[in-house]
Amino acid sequence: MPTPDAADAAGAPPRHVLVLGGTTEARRLAAALAPDPSLRVTTSLAGRVATPRLPVGEVRIGGFGGPEGLARWLREHAVDALIDATHPFADTISRNAARAAATAHVPLLALRRPGWVPGPDDTWHQVTSLDEAAAALPALGTRVFLTTGRMGLAHFAHLTDLWFLVRSVDPPEPPHPPRMEVLLDRGPFTLDGERALLRTHRIDALVTKDSGAAATAPKLTAAREAGVPVVIVRRPPVPKGVPEAADPAEAVTWLRRLFSDRAGAAG
Repeated sequence: MPTPDAADAAGAPPRHVLVLGGTTEARRLAAALAPDPSLRVTTSLAGRVATPRLPVGEVRIGGFGGPEGLARWLREHAVDALIDATHPFADTISRNAARAAATAHVPLLALRRPGWVPGPDDTWHQVTSLDEAAAALPALGTRVFLTTGRMGLAHFAHLTDLWFLVRSVDPPEPPHPPRMEVLLDRGPFTLDGERALLRTHRIDALVTKDSGAAATAPKLTAAREAGVPVVIVRRPPVPKGVPEAADPAEAVTWLRRLFSDRAGAAG
């Protein structure tokens, strides 16, 4: 971020930026903004992971109580800019953020890492939901590597003829598939490790969400090499009218432009 502008130099309070976090990009953004004395950065985590990786700076954990609660928090804490850097599939949070920002008249940016793109040797079956993913599986394989997270296992609970290797950060709760082995792990993952996982468990189908993270992309390469079909759940769109940044550097540029324009208007 730039050095403090004239208003900051005159003793104005730091501009308050709220980052809805929980992703690598959110942590990198907080780290990039932390050295700037003209900013106060608060990162909010939903609290769904038992031991989250914490960013630098102020952190709050827990929900806001829907869009109305978030709008109230934005006003009460004098937030000057809101950045939605949640997981690409945190659709409810993103929609709540858009409604709250509009209600509280706070500028909003969505920080979204780019999605994955299939190569010529990939066998991808792209679907729009976990239900569609479950419906596609019986025709693709019988030993499934399921990497969609612990929250969506109920969508696969009826597939009693299939065996699942489920990888998640925290232990899943029922309902879930009856024939299931749980692997508690957190990325980044290596290509050699993913190759060994597919081979050891005789995986013949992979299910994942298009999170777009480099840390979890090696499984796609391993699947391509092994000829394993991949069911990809497409990510939901960013709420209409919300500008997007592809990485923390773009988000910093957006903030710089926002606050520079405000300083110019005030002058």
